[in-house]
Formats: sequence, C-alpha cells, structure tokens
Amino acid sequence: MTDAVPDRTSDVAVSRGTPAGLGRSVALCLRVAFVSGTRVLALAALSLFAAAALYFAVFRFVDPPLSALMLARLFGGQSIDQRWVPLHAVSPHLIRSVIIAEDGQFCRHQGVDLRELEAELKRAARVGDGEIRGASTISMQVSKNLLLWQGRSYLRKGLELALTVLMEVIWPKPRILEVYLNIAEWGPGIFGVEAAARRHFGKSAPRLTSREAALLAAALPNPFLRKAGNPGPGTRRLAALIEGRARAIGSRASCILGR
Repeated sequence: MTDAVPDRTSDVAVSRGTPAGLGRSVALCLRVAFVSGTRVLALAALSLFAAAALYFAVFRFVDPPLSALMLARLFGGQSIDQRWVPLHAVSPHLIRSVIIAEDGQFCRHQGVDLRELEAELKRAARVGDGEIRGASTISMQVSKNLLLWQGRSYLRKGLELALTVLMEVIWPKPRILEVYLNIAEWGPGIFGVEAAARRHFGKSAPRLTSREAALLAAALPNPFLRKAGNPGPGTRRLAALIEGRARAIGSRASCILGR
C-alpha cells in the first residue's frame, strides 16, 4: 500500500485564498508595478535628458529658428518680428545694461543663483501660493523661453533648473547671452534686440546709445507695459538707474566684454 501524496497545489490555492495569501499577492503585484513604473520613468527621464543634450549641442552652433514662447505667440494669432544678430553686432551698452538689470551675477554663477533661488523658495513657502516668481537668471530665462511653457509652478521651475544646468555645461556664456538677446520679447511680437532697436528707436542693434540700451533693459521684465520707445516716468527713472550702474559694471561683464 502506497502512502498518499499530499496535494500541494490545493494547499497553495487555499493559501492564496486566505487573507494572508491575498495580502502577499497584492504586495507582490504592487512591488512589480512599482519596479516597472520606476524603470519606465527612468527611461523617459534619460530619453528627455538625451534629447535636451542633443538640442543644446546642435544649437550651440546653429541659431534656433523659434522658441517655445514664439510658438505660443504664433498659436495665439500674433505675428513675429525677429532678426537674428551675432553678439559682436550688439551694442556693448546693451550688453552691460541687460546684465546689470537682469542678472548681475551672470558671469559668476553656473546658471543658477542659489542665494536668490533659496530666498524665493522661502518666500513661496511662506506665502503658500506655490508660485515661483523671481530668482530667474539670464540662463534660466533662455532655457525656459526656448523649451518650456509659460507659468509659475514647482514642476516648471524644476525642469527649468535641470535644463539650465545642462545648457551651462554645453554652451559658453557668450552663446547663452547671444541667444537670450535674440529671443527676448520686447513688445507684442517683437523678439530679439535687432527687431526691438528698429521698432523702438529706428536703428540697428550696434548703434544703440547707452540711454536707449538702458530703456530696452528696463522694459524687459514686462515689455507689454513698459515701452522702451515711449517710456513712462517710472520706466525713465529705472532706465536712468540702470544706465548709471552699467557704467560701473566692472568685472561683472568680464565673461562677455573682458576686463
């Protein structure tokens, strides 16, 4: 007489049917889903990183035909006036004024002004509005306007920071400023310093005076309200302040103009 062989299959089935067995099955499924999801996210992040690196590598030498901000304006029915000019064809007055007005530490940081960013994050946390309003360097504005949507959120700011760090590795400072000056918005549909100089002052970018350069720099934060060619009292006062500080810029523009 042979001994009966235990039915292990039925034991497993019973085990799975118990609350403990179901719990283990659910936990296993969750672990598998988590690992799979993590791998997918990591692959997506690496793909985006590679695409961004390729983008910056190409446009280090080729002028970008459009920016994300230009596309947004085009989709909104706005015509675009942009005429690309190399950095050496831009008035040094404008270079000094823009650096002083927009990012006084441009030549000294690696794309992100950590002190300003920390202060802005503390302000956002204190106010609790979830919006990051300030602390944008020239480099950060370039990465945002080239590749990202407009808006204020932690998500967009995080992407902006990552793209900026990558861009600073691939692009030298003169290239970053050159792109900035050619994609900055200076009024409805007016993109770049050449279009701005012609539209507001009837001259080309190399011929801008120190006063005109300061007015253009003063208009940058809000070119729809601050009109460089027809400035209000507040814009004129700000331009006078920028013009004075630009004369004493010293080494803060050394990465572009030398010492």
